Amino acid sequence: MINFLRKLFIKNYQDVNNEKVRTAHGVLAACGGIFINLLLFSFKLLIGIITVSMSIISDAINNLTDLFSCFVNLIGFKMASKPADFKHPFGHERIEYIAGMIISFIIIGVALVLGYSAITTLISGNSDTNYNVWAFVILGASILFKVILGLFYYGLGKAINSVALKASMQDSFNDCISTGCVLIASLTQFLLLKYANINAWYIDPSISILVAIFILYSGIKMIVETASPLIGSAPDEKLFDDIVKDVESYKGVLGTHDAIMHSYGPTKIFMTIHVEVDGYENMFKSHDMIDNIEKEVGNKYGISLTVHMDPVDTKNKEIPILKEQISELLPKIHSDLSFHDLRVVAGPTHTNVIFDLVVPNDKDIDKAKLAHQIRKEIKKIKPQYFAVINFDEKYVK
Repeated sequence: MINFLRKLFIKNYQDVNNEKVRTAHGVLAACGGIFINLLLFSFKLLIGIITVSMSIISDAINNLTDLFSCFVNLIGFKMASKPADFKHPFGHERIEYIAGMIISFIIIGVALVLGYSAITTLISGNSDTNYNVWAFVILGASILFKVILGLFYYGLGKAINSVALKASMQDSFNDCISTGCVLIASLTQFLLLKYANINAWYIDPSISILVAIFILYSGIKMIVETASPLIGSAPDEKLFDDIVKDVESYKGVLGTHDAIMHSYGPTKIFMTIHVEVDGYENMFKSHDMIDNIEKEVGNKYGISLTVHMDPVDTKNKEIPILKEQISELLPKIHSDLSFHDLRVVAGPTHTNVIFDLVVPNDKDIDKAKLAHQIRKEIKKIKPQYFAVINFDEKYVK
């Protein structure tokens, strides 16, 4: 169904790396959300006023904020599609993350207002609810519509890998839970009054408080999720590994290291990688291969790829042996260490063993102590060896 709507309303809908196609997905999602949430808000507010139900009115206001969120998404996607300019040479796609953040703050604000109103009602003891069958019909229909809307957001969000649409999807499913609680509370209160003549007026505001707490939790969680790409989250591991694997598949590539990926939006991904080549190979031939890697792999994944060429001394028989020895000793010192760019520079009194040591950036490691320990172990291999260590950070797991 979602693919049918995509095909119907979006030209070239499968080209999700195209900025215009991505914007069209966002606009479609926002328009669908505006229509459904406007419908639900109108009916819930009407039923809430008729039945004098705090929880139903609270749920209606929650739909009103969802309506605002849809407009935020609509504006966010439109602004994110703006082309690069002098002040923003990498484009404006991160505005999409900001839109998701705004939605999160709206949700938190609503939760606080609803919670305050419910607590005030509970303290005052003033709640004259008067449920009828239409209240239950509207609430039940609301849950169904919200499930459909959540799946709609999920399909479109998955298609373009959108943080904002994933936040909207989560909000829709949260609404299903909160509306379900309101429906259960309304039915319970209605049945107690009709068949047991018990006026359990406190159920309505109590459920409103629980709904407010749930909405507040969801809003805080969404802030954390939408803030991550703005701060600079780790790259997608599968995408990262696939690109490295493709680069290493080229004939003439001896190895890779120092791969760094970062993004300025969902389709603005930049990557740099060092490629090891035979230092005795023709330089022009190696450089031609590097150019082909940048163009072919970059186009395949829709990224801007920059490759640095590192020559390797393939004729030095000492290097492969030393490389194996260092590979064996590093795990004994720390399980998450790796190295690259090994070079050996011999002198009259000592031999410099030069390499880059990659350390995880999520561990508390004393680099000076670590370097001293590694130098000590390398000297055991041969007393003339002196390790010259350059530290690198590890950006993926």
